[in-house]
Amino acid sequence: MKLRNITIALSVATLLFSCQKLDQEPLDAYNADNFWKTEAETDFAVTGLYSGTRGSDGKLAEGSAWEDGTQIFYMDCTSDNSNSDFPWEGFQALGNGTATPTNAGNAEARYTYEHIRRANYILENIEKSPVNAEKKKRLTAEVRVIRAYKYFDMATLFGGVPIITKTLTTENAFVPANTQKEVLEFVEKELKEAAADLSFAKGGGRMSKGAALGLLARCYAFEKKYQDVINTTQEIISSANYKLFDDYATLFEEANENNSEVMMNIEYLVNIQGYTSLGIMLPNSMGGWGSIVPTQSLVDAYETADGQTIGESKSYDPASPYEKRDPRLGATIVYPGALYNGKYFDPLNPKSEDYPSGPDNASSTAYNYKKYIQNPSSYANIWNVGTNIIVMRYAEMLLLNAEAKIELGIVDNSVYDNIDLVRQRAKMPKVDKAVYSGQSKLRELVRRELRVEFAGEGRRRFDIIRWGIAKDVMNGPVNGALSKGTVDPKTGKVTYTSLTDRFFSENRSFKAGKNELWPIPQAVIDNSKGTLKQNVGY
Repeated sequence: MKLRNITIALSVATLLFSCQKLDQEPLDAYNADNFWKTEAETDFAVTGLYSGTRGSDGKLAEGSAWEDGTQIFYMDCTSDNSNSDFPWEGFQALGNGTATPTNAGNAEARYTYEHIRRANYILENIEKSPVNAEKKKRLTAEVRVIRAYKYFDMATLFGGVPIITKTLTTENAFVPANTQKEVLEFVEKELKEAAADLSFAKGGGRMSKGAALGLLARCYAFEKKYQDVINTTQEIISSANYKLFDDYATLFEEANENNSEVMMNIEYLVNIQGYTSLGIMLPNSMGGWGSIVPTQSLVDAYETADGQTIGESKSYDPASPYEKRDPRLGATIVYPGALYNGKYFDPLNPKSEDYPSGPDNASSTAYNYKKYIQNPSSYANIWNVGTNIIVMRYAEMLLLNAEAKIELGIVDNSVYDNIDLVRQRAKMPKVDKAVYSGQSKLRELVRRELRVEFAGEGRRRFDIIRWGIAKDVMNGPVNGALSKGTVDPKTGKVTYTSLTDRFFSENRSFKAGKNELWPIPQAVIDNSKGTLKQNVGY
């Protein structure tokens, strides 16, 4: 967090919250009896909930911050947007349907009560603090939003989980799971009450009224409570607190962090609490790992510049597939022939460092992500940057509002206006109302907009699960770019010798009724002494 006294806050937070078990009370030097004596201590405690803790090596403990940028990026690998090329990174099995309770990959990091326990501890003790009533109300609301965020995350990934709102002891630690519906209702209640005690604010470093309402809108969207989505997003829109940032490509750059569009983000500070994994998306030839790579399915979702799909537009040329496309494609993805970091990207030459079946870190699809790293050389060290990672932004609220109205059959001018705001910011034409007039076509459009607008931002899995289309888009092969051809190193012109042969990443399987949820890690089941039950199909 870019807040005052961050170093002190992190140190105190480490002492306060270093225990990891759900069934323990805080056992450190600082406790409820000797800590909550000053306003500064209270600030440190809440800041620690945002910022996470550091180990003896000085590095931020994985998963200890309220959210993690790497988690955001990798989540797209559990959708049809991205592929995780390395199984040991914990997301490949969750994407291809092979995860099991004993090989649950990142599910082990995501099924955690660490922040819920820490939030409960603060909520139980903050009344002892000398902080004035108004500030205490705000801090309490911020903590409740973070706790609700964690519960919502686990409910959408795992289904029913225990709702725990107080610090547990070893004697009362074995709590049965609530249903997913009950958890989501708890999240709704928490967010509505927290929002009432918060104000709208610029930027996304602290939980604000906008962040609480935005998360509430997501919750309603997941539950298909469309009128509630409309009401909640309209409150955000009517507040006039947020507006779309002018330039889509540089929206995510460090120079523009906390801009007018950001509603919620994870804040990093270079060399103090820097983000250390941005290089995982860079091409191998630039020292990157190629860990998270875009799929051909995602590339094909971008319209042509005339506002038509590639299957409809006469301007689309399969032999020049990246020309005359939605500008968001070029701002998001590095493709064969793209000018990037001073040279033309060439993954087609078998001798290239970026050839998919060549070096270990070469992208398997011949695509890499460009979002957040429009200019890699602008960073002194790509593995330690101060770039904030966005968790929620205003464009999502505009599209959720439009989507909810479409689902309820309320097709008024605001539906087109909200979608057009997002499209025109990206230099795309307005929606063709003659083509997109009925519910079916508008649903197709807004879902495509949600996909391409937020590609690489970890939102896609949430959407394909709530729309019930994961079984359709997560089965079969994951393909990449056309594989036979050459890239002119002087002009970037790509000449293909085959318009059918493509790079291949993996085969995926998605079983309806099972893979909508992740497996609960077996260690969690075992530690519950049989109180918790495994999800269906695992």
